[in-house]
Amino acid sequence: MNPSRYFLPLAIALGMCLPTSWAEDAPPAGMEPLKLELPKPMFVGTPKNIKSPNLRPLRTGPRPAMLVPTGLVNLALKAKITASDSEPVIGDLPMMTDGDKTASSGSFVEFGPATQWAQVDLGAAAQINAIVLWHFHSEGRVYHDVVVQVADDADFTTNVRTLFNNDDDNSSGLGVGKDQEYIDTNEGELIDAKGTAARFVRCYSRGNTSNDLNHYVEIEVWGKKK
Repeated sequence: MNPSRYFLPLAIALGMCLPTSWAEDAPPAGMEPLKLELPKPMFVGTPKNIKSPNLRPLRTGPRPAMLVPTGLVNLALKAKITASDSEPVIGDLPMMTDGDKTASSGSFVEFGPATQWAQVDLGAAAQINAIVLWHFHSEGRVYHDVVVQVADDADFTTNVRTLFNNDDDNSSGLGVGKDQEYIDTNEGELIDAKGTAARFVRCYSRGNTSNDLNHYVEIEVWGKKK
């Protein structure tokens, strides 16, 4: 008996990531695995100096596929970026949506300490199915208080929704999160946005296990314009 025949429709309804073999075997009409172009991995194994009571174990093997509607595009590519700090310590804001996900020294933006955010303006309301974050992956790090929210307005006062939050002690003041911290890798952090309708995407962080600074290599927002 093929388990995907019974499990696949339920998994899609719940917005679950599926084993790659199942997603490629029989995706339902109008659905396909999200195909991401990943940068070259820069480190192997679990870094030994990382300690966190809320840390997700580093997975071995490829990430399970996420089934999404067909025809999605990266709406964040070349989109307008604003941030809590308009003058980063290193890099320029447009680098976060320029398509360069490598871990080279000229491919990331660095903000100062404390809670900082970067915001993508999609230009118009859109259906958002997935968001992918690359903070810094040339070495194993955990970034703290990673929170991803969407809203209808640039000031984040209208229809604000939280899609991911691993701030388990509310140290950034955005609410207590139930997601886990994770080690940044070349895969990026894939967040299921479940077709949420919004124009603006805001990503927070509050330092990392190597220093108290905040970094972004790339932000991708996969969906369709309304």
